[in-house]
Amino acid sequence: MSSSALIIFVKNPVPGRVKTRLAATVGDQEAMRIYLALCARTRDICLGIDADRYLYYSDFIDPHDAWSNAAFHKRCQVDGDLGQRMESALQEVLAHHQRAVLVGTDCPLLSTAILQESLDQLTTYDAILGPATDGGYYLLGLRQVIPTIFRDMTWSTDQVLADTVVRLTEAGATYHTVATLPDIDYATDWEQYGWPLE
Repeated sequence: MSSSALIIFVKNPVPGRVKTRLAATVGDQEAMRIYLALCARTRDICLGIDADRYLYYSDFIDPHDAWSNAAFHKRCQVDGDLGQRMESALQEVLAHHQRAVLVGTDCPLLSTAILQESLDQLTTYDAILGPATDGGYYLLGLRQVIPTIFRDMTWSTDQVLADTVVRLTEAGATYHTVATLPDIDYATDWEQYGWPLE
């Protein structure tokens, strides 16, 4: 078993339930196509990293999808808000690994270099953050769970990253930031940053 782990959060691909803010402009089917393209890119990037890989589904485990059962340990996210789901997954994985990096599938410019840098820097820092241009973060790496960064947080705002940094500092944790990247939430995001997937 590797000392390093990757955790990928995915939504089960159901039209009308993925990329809903994007779908409001482009429609459910196009939003689904974009979501699957983002998933494929994230999957390929993660396969390029020498680490144990954990795929956490939003609703149910799918053993027959495009994510290899041999390459990914498949789990299901717990009920609750994003903080509860991330804390639970990291707690579970860090019980067996020295370091773990968690990402979603919304970031088309994510790279193996960024993932590798994040894992490498976790030998020095307590936490790694991948800032998103919208004020959140697309990547979180930890050596151990720091509960305060997950609990009573107002998610999906432009203050999530700043609030997380404050909480890390208050907890006495050291942190390192990697490249700031965009998430794909709206049609304008896709038009500007979706080119790697076309």
